[in-house]
Amino acid sequence: MLTKLTTDVLVVGGGTGGSTAAIQCARFGVKTTIVSEFSWLGGMLTAAGVAAPDGSELMALQTGIWGEYLQELRSRQRGGLDHSWVSLFTYEPRTGAEIFADWVKVLPNLQWISGQTPVEVLKNGDRITGVRFQDYEIEAKIILDGTELGDLLALGEVPHRWGWELRDEFNEPSAPETHNELCDRYPVQSPTWVFLLQDYGERAPEIPTPAIDFSDNFKGAWDGYGKQKFLNYGRFPNDLFMLNWPQKGNDYGVNLNRLIGSEAERKEFLQEAKEYSLGFAHFLQTRIDRRYGLAKNAFPSPSDGAFALYPYFRESRRLQGLQTIVETDILPMSGGRVAPLPFNSEGEMNAIAVGNYANDHHYPGVKFPLQPKSMQWGGRWTGTPFTIPYDALIPIATDGFLVCEKNISVSHIANGSTRLQPMVMALGQAAGMAAALCIELHCQPRELPVRKLQEALLDDHHAVIPLFNLSPDRSDWVQQQRYYLDRPEEYRKEGICGENAGFSSEKEIGEHFRGTFRKIGENSYRIRLHDRTEAKQIWQLITVRSEVWEKLKSCPNEREISVWGWRNFSGGWFLVEKLE
Repeated sequence: MLTKLTTDVLVVGGGTGGSTAAIQCARFGVKTTIVSEFSWLGGMLTAAGVAAPDGSELMALQTGIWGEYLQELRSRQRGGLDHSWVSLFTYEPRTGAEIFADWVKVLPNLQWISGQTPVEVLKNGDRITGVRFQDYEIEAKIILDGTELGDLLALGEVPHRWGWELRDEFNEPSAPETHNELCDRYPVQSPTWVFLLQDYGERAPEIPTPAIDFSDNFKGAWDGYGKQKFLNYGRFPNDLFMLNWPQKGNDYGVNLNRLIGSEAERKEFLQEAKEYSLGFAHFLQTRIDRRYGLAKNAFPSPSDGAFALYPYFRESRRLQGLQTIVETDILPMSGGRVAPLPFNSEGEMNAIAVGNYANDHHYPGVKFPLQPKSMQWGGRWTGTPFTIPYDALIPIATDGFLVCEKNISVSHIANGSTRLQPMVMALGQAAGMAAALCIELHCQPRELPVRKLQEALLDDHHAVIPLFNLSPDRSDWVQQQRYYLDRPEEYRKEGICGENAGFSSEKEIGEHFRGTFRKIGENSYRIRLHDRTEAKQIWQLITVRSEVWEKLKSCPNEREISVWGWRNFSGGWFLVEKLE
């Protein structure tokens, strides 16, 4: 017998966006229910094992719940977060899951039900009114699709996309002109079933030989890197290594249409993807060193705790919304470092979330060229910032419904930038706030004044305008964000505030070293340490703080300097928090 429940807001799916949306909505005081398939919330950040977030690493972008998440990680994980060279933040997935669980526990108006998947969407005309699960039927005023593959879009017959768009549809420079073999072979980006290796320091337990020998597929996986650098790509604390490797690694993209086929077809794909990752693990143990074995108890599974609970899905069904994000919306303005701000059909600037990841697509065995959207900043490469418009979360005609995951209204090409963990967390927070405001104002999502949403997000210290020189701890943070909300025509292509209040966010934290500064090229900096007891004397200097970067750019060569921050032995860099 079904248990019938009613709530104000129902979030279906425990992914990064869904989990964040539910927490934001409940924090606003709205009665909220979240239903997840698995026992961990957090999605890509936890259950899918990609605990090495990409993008939004600059201090100016560490706002809202994303910034809060990073602070929680730093407070809980000894030794800091800077362990790998793929990300400035790596941590054990279990730590992330504990943070989400703790956030839920302190919210009495948030009910979390796990172990359930949606089987039917309930509708009244063009309005979605509820969702039926295996054991529950839940009615709600506003429903959010936070599933990894946009399952409610299909169940509710909400118009959506799957696959490529040709160039003439959105005039995207990187889109193909005609349908081709690549479009057929990889209708969406390939998922990866992430697993963790552990350095046992001695011979590790033997990894089982997979039923199919995949070893030929993995030959050359670390070519150009070397074995140790390859492993350090996703190095976690406590001698753990995340394997989410694109070059002849464990990306798996065979017959991807099975993901939206029958339940049997989806299960078949998932079984193959996991077996493929097991084959990669076996290959690594036998070709690199027998001391590397599958990690124990990294995930809540008694039999295979080294494997994530489900794959890292890079792309899902994508909503057909009031506004679709396309490649030209995420590329920087000509001669600039930021994308243009978005406007809706009524001429309102409707940005509600900020991200900056470079456009990155995964098709095993294929190199797919894309328009560049990266820049040199702070001594390293990073992506150029862009924003998500509110209308990309709203269906064309369906009411009572929002999306809050990789299922937003975005083209296949632009999805390569919008799919990353911090970006999805930011849009999840915006969707959760929008749902809460709809309850408060007794309106539909399409009726919600976007400025009302933007102001509520600013009150929660969630950025809606990317500004490189506006650190979250600046006293005028809200005023500067609001200035460009009121005057979007004054937003500069350089992405900086017109006025600099002179407030320094530099902090004497981490390790302290003195050494000789050297500038190498336009945006590359080094320090030679004076302490000759250090095994490594020369370190690359990088920063995520605008104030520090300005000092690096103007510092004379061969000048003695003091730096505070964190050494990363995998990347060979020193992350500078303060420079004198």
